[in-house]
Amino acid sequence: MPRSPSRRCEPTDTSSERLREFLLSVPGEDALTVLQDQREELRQLALTISTDQVDIVHPPYLWTIRQVLSHLAEGERVFGYRILRIAAGDATALPGWDENAYADSRYGLGNFDHLVEEIDLLRQANLRLLRRLRPTCWDRCGTVDAQQMTVRALAWLAAAHLQHHLAIVTRRIAATSTIDD
Repeated sequence: MPRSPSRRCEPTDTSSERLREFLLSVPGEDALTVLQDQREELRQLALTISTDQVDIVHPPYLWTIRQVLSHLAEGERVFGYRILRIAAGDATALPGWDENAYADSRYGLGNFDHLVEEIDLLRQANLRLLRRLRPTCWDRCGTVDAQQMTVRALAWLAAAHLQHHLAIVTRRIAATSTIDD
């Protein structure tokens, strides 16, 4: 039986040891399944966040929860663009991005519910892109922020990124809920 193109990453899927460890933090065996399941995790977490919690900075963190969600939307866009470029065989090295500059500019924070919906729509678009790729495209490698990585690694990285930030938001919500009680 052929291996699934969306299978777990192998060490050769990225040249970054730090990213390899980050990718291993995501449970599951299939990136498409994990990315799909995270849509519901995001919706469920959003339901637990009160309007009083959205615009508070919870030390030691530097961003409000609204800024975190804006960052997640931006991240989904960036991951989708990188996946598209590398899957298409574009060998142009892709730069990193300064997420702190985006957060600090507060250029487009928007309505909280709309941000949740935007992240979900962007995730759906990225899933559609990944599902239509030929299996060999998942193995294509490109340079992102001076690191080599495959489309597969980018898909898992999108999952790890969302998981990382949802875990932080969950801890923040739990901490503020106990203070309010």
